[in-house]
Amino acid sequence: MKKALIAMSGGVDSSVAAYLTKEGGFDCVGVMMKLFDDDSDNYDTPRREKACCTLEDADDARSVAAALGIPFYVFNFSDEFSKQVIERFVDAYQNGATPNPCIDCNRYMKFERLFLRANEMDMDYIVTGHYAKIEYDVKTKRTLLKKAVDATKDQSYVLYSMTQEQLSRTLLPLGGLCKNEIRDIAAKKGFINAYKRDSQDICFVRDGDYARFIEEYTGTTFLKGDFIDTNGKIIGKHNGIIRYTVGQRKRLGISFAEPMYVRSKDLSNNTVTLCTNEGLYSRSLTASDFNWISFDKPPETSIRVKAKIRYNQIEQSATAEVINDNGEVRVEFDEPQRAIAKGQAVVLYNDDIVVGGGVIL
Repeated sequence: MKKALIAMSGGVDSSVAAYLTKEGGFDCVGVMMKLFDDDSDNYDTPRREKACCTLEDADDARSVAAALGIPFYVFNFSDEFSKQVIERFVDAYQNGATPNPCIDCNRYMKFERLFLRANEMDMDYIVTGHYAKIEYDVKTKRTLLKKAVDATKDQSYVLYSMTQEQLSRTLLPLGGLCKNEIRDIAAKKGFINAYKRDSQDICFVRDGDYARFIEEYTGTTFLKGDFIDTNGKIIGKHNGIIRYTVGQRKRLGISFAEPMYVRSKDLSNNTVTLCTNEGLYSRSLTASDFNWISFDKPPETSIRVKAKIRYNQIEQSATAEVINDNGEVRVEFDEPQRAIAKGQAVVLYNDDIVVGGGVIL
């Protein structure tokens, strides 16, 4: 019997993934990763409904594991999480980028650190509750990552960094199901979390105030500086450069005759450039650290793709091409795209297949 290590967050998705895996005939072990120390995680603190990784989440996961009759463990990976996710998040903001810590968590924690633990436990597979599909292509001899059936929940974007080995040893049981089907299964099985809200917040930023978290984490106060327009003219004062992201309109702390948005940030001069909505659009980007999933080596010529530059965006028609020996990729869109942000991921698609992805420079 094949053995599967199931990453259980306490949510309904991973719980149903565990159920489906066991029903599929696997010898299952449920695990939860303790990723950070949160002083609010005690039984006298109200549940943060949109957050994850709380003590109550662990209790929910343990309850489901007990109902399924499978062992359940909590692994303390907080040191690795601090290094691989929190520090990358902080460094990105300090360098003017807009990071996506969920991508780093998947890359470095679920499909790297947890994989190492799975190997130590002689597990054949890792199972997660992601909405995506994995299929082996006999023609190309590649294990492919594909979009989920439920387009509103598809998470293939955050999994673009997965390697062939990781894909070949990962099971994603929810890829062919819709969210309402998942909840129906959980309800029929009597799972405690059948109607639990999905987590949305960044888990280690408790109140959503990224800037305050970064200042407390680094012990650094980011000084006020100048808002400037696209001609370099000073038009106001900002409250610290880490408090702004590309495309931001709200919470600028200053009023203008017409809506103004953050276009870019210059750390060396401590300036934030503002523009009108029209100034946010650009047609191309360059990405590094690119992972090609559907190719055994980077394509030697340009390819036509659909691309997305943020999680909730609909894919846009584009041309992609490797432009140098470092493997950097240039993506040229057919139509200008709004608020392309350094530090976010660009992910390429061919129909429902993830071609690959990288980090926007």
